[in-house]
Amino acid sequence: MNNSSPVVAISSPLPPVHELRRGALGVAAITFFVVSAAAPLTAVAGGAPIAMLLGNGPGLAGAYALVTLAVLLFSVGYTAMARNISNSGGFYAFTVQGCGGIAGGAAALLALLAYNAMQIGIYGLFGAATSAWLLADFQLTVPWWVCTLGAVGVIAGLGYRNVDLSARVLGLLVAAEFLVVLVLDVAILRHGGDGGISLVPFAPARLTDGSLSIALLFCFASFVGFEASSIYSEEASNPRRTIPRATYLSVILIGAFYTFTTWCMALGAGPDKVTALLAGLADPNTFLFSLSDRYVGGGLSGAMRILFVTSLFAALLAFHNAVARYFFALGRERLLPLCLGRTHDDHQSPHFGSAVQSVLALVMVVLFALAGLDPVLAMFSWLTNLGALAVMALMALTSLSVVLFFRRNPRLETGWLRIQLVPALAGVILVVMTGLAVVNFGLLTGASSALALALPASLLVAAGVGAVMAARLRRVAPAFYAELGSHRD
Repeated sequence: MNNSSPVVAISSPLPPVHELRRGALGVAAITFFVVSAAAPLTAVAGGAPIAMLLGNGPGLAGAYALVTLAVLLFSVGYTAMARNISNSGGFYAFTVQGCGGIAGGAAALLALLAYNAMQIGIYGLFGAATSAWLLADFQLTVPWWVCTLGAVGVIAGLGYRNVDLSARVLGLLVAAEFLVVLVLDVAILRHGGDGGISLVPFAPARLTDGSLSIALLFCFASFVGFEASSIYSEEASNPRRTIPRATYLSVILIGAFYTFTTWCMALGAGPDKVTALLAGLADPNTFLFSLSDRYVGGGLSGAMRILFVTSLFAALLAFHNAVARYFFALGRERLLPLCLGRTHDDHQSPHFGSAVQSVLALVMVVLFALAGLDPVLAMFSWLTNLGALAVMALMALTSLSVVLFFRRNPRLETGWLRIQLVPALAGVILVVMTGLAVVNFGLLTGASSALALALPASLLVAAGVGAVMAARLRRVAPAFYAELGSHRD
């Protein structure tokens, strides 16, 4: 087995030209990719109000604080693994090194399902939000799918080019997202909120109000994408330091932002009034904008509506880049066709993987449009929750892989607490979270009972297909199977 001995760096089976661009990304650039995938403005404007309504109301800020701690626990083992495995396959590579090639094949297809589902699902919300913005501000009636197809084209072009360009675009968009929401947060605090500044939203009684499990699931979904830091390890400058720093920085930045902003949102509406106020809104996603109108004025609300669209675009671009790199890693290692493991001669981008992802997105958008399905209630809700569920399962598997990997290779890292106990605890938490998500999938997505069973079941199908692909590679090309998920210098 390829995981029976300490990790040894190998050279790529492809010519050197078919490598990702080395040393192109520092801590800031990778953090922009990670935070963009989490789409902070989208989370607080689109996800948080629904989480308050269906979950624990004003106690959502406390739920975000708990989930931030849980994600930090996972990051302890994850970053220890990242220091020793530099591979754009992310979860897949870590699973191979910890649990073996067959489990790695299962993780590979789960990861492709997760990130494609997240990216394509966000296209639905992007199309609906852009169409609504064009109608409200310019009196232009443009179907959602037209807006989405335009974005598919732009993102395909950016994904084809070198990674530096995407990083610069995301840096500008992410900075604007944080700024506009923080302006609102400060305005709420400066006015004293609806009934004064207090820590009531963090009280244990508020935390357990309503359905804490639903709130926790929504909070966790807001973090999906933070784990993408390791996907850029082959393009990072000094990955042993850059990847852990970018991971911790991203989690702390995202978690603090979510916790602080949802606390301000609860204060702005009034902790005792927020749930009733949300229930009275025709569209809960207008809640943040109504707070902006109340505490700042229409100018900020207008900017926020534009940045809501750009936030979605940033998330689309970040997930597109992640999917392209998974395709690249799996093609390079022969689990998928070898052409996917080739990079562009000039840009050193995974352009074949980028093109495949764009085609998949195009096909799905056309299918949803032809079927007349709602881009938000169907496309966005079904697919992004499916993606979040797959990521939870992958994180649980990765936590197990960390424990097994360092048990076999104890000399690579020191500290039993950091490489054994904490990853095991994180794994238990993630298994529980995954189970809660499966049980509550119908409520989370609004899907029919049949679909609420079929969508989670697709994870088992994807894992099974991946395991079969790995088993076939072991039979027909054992030398390549032995190198799955290996460290890439």
